Amino acid sequence: IPKKLVTTVSGCADDALAGLVACNPGLRLLQGHRVVLRDDLPAIRGRVALLSGGGSGHEPAHAGETPLPHLYPTHRHNAKPSSLSTGYVGKGMLTGVVAGAVFASPSVGSVLAAIRTVAQAGAAGILLIVKNYTGDRLNFGMALERARAEGVDVRMVVVGDDCAFTTPGKAGRRGICGTILIHKVAGALAEAGASLAEIEKKVLAAAKAMGTLGLSLSPCSIPGSKPSFQLAEDEMELGLGIHGEAGVRRMKVLPADKAVETMLKHMTDPSNASHLSLTPGSSVVLVVNNLGGLSCLELGIVAGAAVRCLESRGIHIARALVGSFMTALEMAGVSLTLMLVDVELVGLIDAKTTAMAWPNILAGPVTTRREEVPAPKEGPGKPQDETEMGPGTARVKKVLERVCSTLLGIQDKLNELDRGAGDGDCGHTHARAAQAILEWMRSRPPPAAPAQLLYALADVLLEQMGGSSGVLYGLFLTAAAQSLRGCSDSPAWADAMDAGIEAMQRYGGAAPGDRTMLDSLFAAAQALRSLHSPGADPLQVLAVAVQSAEAAAEATRHMEAGAGRASYIRSSRLEQPDPGAVAVAAVLGAMLQ
Repeated sequence: IPKKLVTTVSGCADDALAGLVACNPGLRLLQGHRVVLRDDLPAIRGRVALLSGGGSGHEPAHAGETPLPHLYPTHRHNAKPSSLSTGYVGKGMLTGVVAGAVFASPSVGSVLAAIRTVAQAGAAGILLIVKNYTGDRLNFGMALERARAEGVDVRMVVVGDDCAFTTPGKAGRRGICGTILIHKVAGALAEAGASLAEIEKKVLAAAKAMGTLGLSLSPCSIPGSKPSFQLAEDEMELGLGIHGEAGVRRMKVLPADKAVETMLKHMTDPSNASHLSLTPGSSVVLVVNNLGGLSCLELGIVAGAAVRCLESRGIHIARALVGSFMTALEMAGVSLTLMLVDVELVGLIDAKTTAMAWPNILAGPVTTRREEVPAPKEGPGKPQDETEMGPGTARVKKVLERVCSTLLGIQDKLNELDRGAGDGDCGHTHARAAQAILEWMRSRPPPAAPAQLLYALADVLLEQMGGSSGVLYGLFLTAAAQSLRGCSDSPAWADAMDAGIEAMQRYGGAAPGDRTMLDSLFAAAQALRSLHSPGADPLQVLAVAVQSAEAAAEATRHMEAGAGRASYIRSSRLEQPDPGAVAVAAVLGAMLQ
């Protein structure tokens, strides 16, 4: 049974409701019922009240009871009812929601209590927004009949936006994520003072011009239960329901762009009886919904693919909503919703609401062809590159080629050293830097002036090396270059080394003895200070600096890591030298050859 962070399985729905209400001053619980209402009920006097609901588990949205098994031959029998829409309660959206247990429809008594409460607050009619699942239709329908018998003006709209089944059964299309758009449209109309009849008419029209399709990479599991179904590691399922009920097709995992194309093609295929008619020039609102367990990274990729695919078909995307709007517990998956819109519907989508789960998006069309901000010009403080060839340039090129060759030669060694304390890519990172420098030198001769050379190398490493090493080298070289401006004699190189180390310590947080590349650099810098002595031989001083760096790198074998990724290892004493320190010593050694 999958792990869940709950207090008790039986009380998880009540605990979730209590937590949401406690954290939102605009919500209140109805005593004795799983009903959440707006805190400002007197404000609905003379306006239409909107109620929705269902079981918990689809936060922040709600769903309804799963269709009966005989209505969908492919239905998974352990799928259960519904979800909750507490996140959409607020001015400009729902007046209240009625919640059941996880994936279970709420009771008739709680629905009726919610209707009575808003009626007694002075609502000018009540609209129930219900997803097309048997349990919700029955429970909300029974409460509606009881309320009408008491003289309450109440109506019900059933939303069915699922585009999965090519030949829907008697139960019709399932109600899924598109319902949140109906909440928004109805809420904006009610806030504007529209009548119950007018809201019902416009909401029904909007619901008919809407379609949704889901795609999953994993199942979900009710707290205390096993997953509702299984998918192989290389499988995804198209068109499944939000409780784990079966979809229309299992297929091999596709890249995100191909998966989105497959979804949109199925949703708009005219041979599909539940399709959404979409023609070039149509204007839509797009909802890219996380079913619960998809990462934000993946969701952004899917959203971009959806926009590109729709644009290629000549569809105008008036608005796009991307986020978690109707989930299925921890299911790793996504659904796409499209609603055909005109200017009036877009205005209702844009209308203000205090509902906490509605995204605060700017009003404006969606496109992948948005003009980019121009890249900035080089700052005035950076010296201009000198590209003329000469003896100095040739020497620089020769030294850099030796350094790069050395780094490429120890790639595997550095990776092996890094596996014990990091992610095993230190060699790859330094090899990437070496390849980038070689490519840079093939494209143009390196500048001979020291400050310009170090600035240029910093740019290459910052752009191409990657990882924290790339930034640390970039910091070191940039600070060293700044120190060398206007002065490049031997003592100036010692000062530049100190300046580079100081910059690394200031931003990186490491110090000598922390088992990092800084240990080798610091040892070499101490030796290079001999360059300030009159008559010092630069080559001899450099040789001592290399020996000091190599000894310091070896000494890290017995150090306790105080910074970097190795410091997070439970046993921080690692019987091998630090790969960054080894790489620095190797670079200095290659310069001396």
